[in-house]
Amino acid sequence: MEGISLKDTRNQRIHMVGIGGASMAGLAEMLYHDGYLVSGSDSAESYALKRLRGFNLDVRAGHHPEMVDGAGLLVYSAAIAVDDPERVEARRLGIPQMERAVLLGEIMQDAARQVCVCGTHGKTTTTAMLAQMLHEIDADPTVHLGGSLDAIGGSIRIGDSGLFVAEACEFNRSFLHMPVTMALLLNIEVDHLDCYGTMDAVEAAYVAFLEHLPDDGKVLALGDDERVSRVLSQLTPKNRVIYTFGNQPDFDYSFAQLEFDQKGNAFFDVRYQGNTLCPVNLRVPGLYNALHALVAIAAVHQLGFDTKQAAASLANYTGARRRFEHTGVVKGMDLYHDYGHNPAEMRAAIDMARLQNRRVIAVMQPHTYSRVKTLFDEYLTCTKQADITLVTDIYAAREKAPGDINTPMLIDGMTAHGVTAYHTPGFDETEAWLLKNGQPGDLVITMGCGNINLLNDQMQENEKQRTAAGN
Repeated sequence: MEGISLKDTRNQRIHMVGIGGASMAGLAEMLYHDGYLVSGSDSAESYALKRLRGFNLDVRAGHHPEMVDGAGLLVYSAAIAVDDPERVEARRLGIPQMERAVLLGEIMQDAARQVCVCGTHGKTTTTAMLAQMLHEIDADPTVHLGGSLDAIGGSIRIGDSGLFVAEACEFNRSFLHMPVTMALLLNIEVDHLDCYGTMDAVEAAYVAFLEHLPDDGKVLALGDDERVSRVLSQLTPKNRVIYTFGNQPDFDYSFAQLEFDQKGNAFFDVRYQGNTLCPVNLRVPGLYNALHALVAIAAVHQLGFDTKQAAASLANYTGARRRFEHTGVVKGMDLYHDYGHNPAEMRAAIDMARLQNRRVIAVMQPHTYSRVKTLFDEYLTCTKQADITLVTDIYAAREKAPGDINTPMLIDGMTAHGVTAYHTPGFDETEAWLLKNGQPGDLVITMGCGNINLLNDQMQENEKQRTAAGN
């Protein structure tokens, strides 16, 4: 940020570069509804751009430096490099720039209570569960979600209660710009070492984030995570209250009578310090989702709302978009997509797939060269529970190929660890492999936070065309 606050631009246009991303598109919509003038660009055409055009916003696909002229502020996402043509033009014109996370923090400042969900993985699902419950019990929250949730109509919800619920992303230390009165700390695992360097630096960032809590702030933390415990032990002594959650009876919030149905969906009672709060019946599978639901209900409880009413609404939760999302059927194969992009998240997605007791084909799109290099050994075994793994070329995102890491290196290592893995470089090669070797009844799950979800769209569109042609 260059010496300007959001309120300074009330009567000026805000231009957003990377406006098609889930977070940026949501922020654009929030700004629009609050009366700000907004324009933006993104690298490619998307549903998000079409939605924003529905508000009569000038949003375009591609690079458009000419759009910067006349703006009072340029907002950019972390994926937008400093040499992006629109950022270069803003500097030439002397237009101040603000990173996306700073904007989110400024929007959140006016809320009376800010509930922030942080951790290496599970943020979107937990935030979505909490958002859906608070919305359906008429708590009227404002929500900023890093995905799309049908129950709230997209990635954001604008409420009038003074309660703001948001994901707090640790990448690039983004969450340090966010105010917080209650933090849900889900886990801390190895990731984002490209910007942190060491796990000590990662943990220090979490400490700094939690130090934003006021004296009467609250933390709901995974009780059996060693790094989480270490972070909590480093907080400055204040009157904050720390509650633990997890799959052990001595935690503040725990399961009672946890069981799973034939689809892997959990049902259990929520226990709080030995007392039963409410029964929960989920429609999303796996222990991870049960833990997400547990801490979301714990948050509802600490916010002072009716947990039984909230848990009843959670029975309607079927998942956020791109989180173990069933996208369609092609030649008898069920296609799923999961946003998981580090090995721990991919392993969790495959564990959920395995609950359906059928052949699982994992399609992995490794995300960024730096992450693959840092977590190389973990990538080699994270899909071991799948029957077959297809690996595309590495998705570069904000990076350039360093020349010393590639997908064939992953394939060799995976094969050495007993994983049946094949290199299918692009969407066309991956689709061709699946059509030739896939079988009716297979569960195919594409995984990654790049553009691998578009493979599902491509396969379904091609299937429609084949059906229309009578093939």
